[in-house]
Amino acid sequence: MEDNILEELLQITDEEQTILEQQTKVSKELYTSKTNFIIESEKFLSKDKMIAVRKHTRFVDFPLHKHDYIEVNYVYNGELQQTVGEKPITLKKGELLLLNQHIEHEIKACGTNDIVINFIIRPEFFDFIFSFLSSENIVSDFLINSLYNNTQNGQFLYYKVAEIASVQDLVRKMIHEIMYPSTFSESSIKLYMGLFMIELIKSSDKLEIKEEASLQHYLIVESLKYIEENFKDASLYELAERLKQSHYGLSKTIKKATKHTFKELLQERRLAKAKELLEGTDMPIMSIVEQVGYDNISYFYRIFKAKYELTPKEFKKQTGRA
Repeated sequence: MEDNILEELLQITDEEQTILEQQTKVSKELYTSKTNFIIESEKFLSKDKMIAVRKHTRFVDFPLHKHDYIEVNYVYNGELQQTVGEKPITLKKGELLLLNQHIEHEIKACGTNDIVINFIIRPEFFDFIFSFLSSENIVSDFLINSLYNNTQNGQFLYYKVAEIASVQDLVRKMIHEIMYPSTFSESSIKLYMGLFMIELIKSSDKLEIKEEASLQHYLIVESLKYIEENFKDASLYELAERLKQSHYGLSKTIKKATKHTFKELLQERRLAKAKELLEGTDMPIMSIVEQVGYDNISYFYRIFKAKYELTPKEFKKQTGRA
């Protein structure tokens, strides 16, 4: 099966054929509608999709650019030469690079046998993963900088994981699901991507570049984990006490890093949980309201409709649970 996938990936695409015939540069309009070269996720992802996988276009240099999404470069065959920030990097077969949307990089033209797979991931896909992260790892720092972009910190992680079977297996499973889709491929890819991030945390010894997490990063990760685990009864005062911070100071830190208040982050998590329960269970709406931490059903109806443009009752009916 792997040989069949490589054979397919080696085929010349229409874009590559045009480049070979006309010796053209990158057609930027295929990647962005902006004047500066920021590759847009909308060019590859429909609005309801979180992850896409595509083969990197060969035979042409990609000039300095950013993305508005998180990208993973994975070398399926051959190698990939690029400059990230100001650091030249040559990725070998089986190695991978995570880039957040604030880092600039430029890529040397790939040859015929250089097959690179690009994973295109909307930052919000990673909202759910904070409950699985500790605050002392580089992957969580990377995701914080990607999700909460007011810091505009360009960051990349270079993993030499060619010999890590668990990572390679997950990457190849995702590629297989994209190339040979089935009914459950979309769900499978999301699950594989979550497991993939956890495997990278476990493989931190294979990181070529490591950075120390800041105090702000620690406070934000712990705050997001606290909301994830305690959304029903969460309190800024309790969180501040746990983290040995003043509630006023912690509130300012959260707002500065995320552009949202603690109350707004908590409400988002509660509404997401309510939506999940409405979709996946037969619980009465009143029970769901209590389960997610509200005691005023009128208020809950109002904020739910503002978020999802349907009342909880209408949403439940739409899912066939009413």
